[in-house]
Amino acid sequence: MATNSASESRLSARTADEVNEEIRALWLRCGGRLSTDQRREYQRLVTEWAAAEAEAHSAPNRAA
Repeated sequence: MATNSASESRLSARTADEVNEEIRALWLRCGGRLSTDQRREYQRLVTEWAAAEAEAHSAPNRAA
C-alpha cells in the first residue's frame, strides 16, 4: 500500500492526544455505528494514534 509523504508527515506531526480527540469526535458524529468509510477512517486514526504513542514513549523525557 503506497503512502504519500504529505500523509506521513501529518501522521508524525500530531500528538496521541490530538488524534484521540479526532477519534472521539468520529464516534460522536456517527452515534456509535460506523459506516464502511467511517470504519476505514477509524482504522487509519488508530494506526496514527499508536504511532504517536510509540513516538512519545521513545522520545527522551524532557524534564522542566
